[in-house]
Amino acid sequence: MVTSATLFPFQAALAFFTDCENLPEGNNHILSRKLILTIPAMSILLSPLTIKNVTLKNRIAMSPMCQYSAHEGFANDWHLVHLGSRATGGAGLLIAEATAIAPEGRITPGDLGIWSDEHIPGLRRITDFIHGQGSVAGIQLAHAGRKASCSVPAEGGKQLDLNNGGWLTVAPSAVPFSPGERAPQMLTGDGITRVISDFRAAAERASKAGFRVIEIHSAHGYLLQEFLSPLSNQRSDEYGGSFENRTRLLIRVTEAVREMWPEGNPLFVRISSTDWTEGGWNLEESIRLAYLLKEAGADLIDCSSGGNVHNAKIPVAPGYTGAIRRGYQKNRYNDRRRRPHHFPGTGRGDTP
Repeated sequence: MVTSATLFPFQAALAFFTDCENLPEGNNHILSRKLILTIPAMSILLSPLTIKNVTLKNRIAMSPMCQYSAHEGFANDWHLVHLGSRATGGAGLLIAEATAIAPEGRITPGDLGIWSDEHIPGLRRITDFIHGQGSVAGIQLAHAGRKASCSVPAEGGKQLDLNNGGWLTVAPSAVPFSPGERAPQMLTGDGITRVISDFRAAAERASKAGFRVIEIHSAHGYLLQEFLSPLSNQRSDEYGGSFENRTRLLIRVTEAVREMWPEGNPLFVRISSTDWTEGGWNLEESIRLAYLLKEAGADLIDCSSGGNVHNAKIPVAPGYTGAIRRGYQKNRYNDRRRRPHHFPGTGRGDTP
């Protein structure tokens, strides 16, 4: 049972999954700058983990990290080395960066893409290498929404002008991410239908490219999270207003991906558990969403936070995500008293 995750001290965004939540008294501990493990926990870290029909050789997983090194969405040698080197290093699961399901869904012009069948061979080259090392290849499917059309971080990461390589962005409402930015276009009903179709098609291409895990990106202020939060979703139709309406797009996307994705392959969903802003998306809604996602076919929720409010006051400090993790755990354990519930979740934490 996957119950928690934290950062490995020597590799940013390298997560591990362990059943140990507390440090028992009297045990010898392995200590480092950002990691405290009991000896039993270390043995769990290196033990296999089976999710559906996919078995990871250990519980070390590399989270998706944008590389900003693609051209027109195509993978190249950089991506092969980035992911392949971690596979040769022994990680059990490697998840490729946020990969755009549509050209307008890219954060930057340097993002990977999977909106065309032509992207499949380059991705297949990478998955074949990863699987040849005994690791498992995963991919994060994403649409950046109103946070698309930006320059790469090395060039400032600001929104690109339409006359300088930028493009029109879309969102649930015509509300820009931060003051001074170009307002996105509000998605029409047909536009929403296309988003669902694009995620479904991307899942089919991911399967053809050899990936064995998909993670739907619904965090960090990108399109699917924009629909979840009342701060960015000001619609009055079936996709806005109530909790049920605001979660409708993510549920339909999850169902569409699950229909196309092989039944034995795990489906993850990454969410931001809170906007860290009053009146925004919050932990209680995330817990309710978890149950809906399970019914829609998700196998694991990757719990992050923030990213949807440009000036959110996030209490960053060692262990600052602990309250989020405890909220999920309390709900899971209370729910088990009523009926069996085995819905794993992961999240960042500076201590296990």
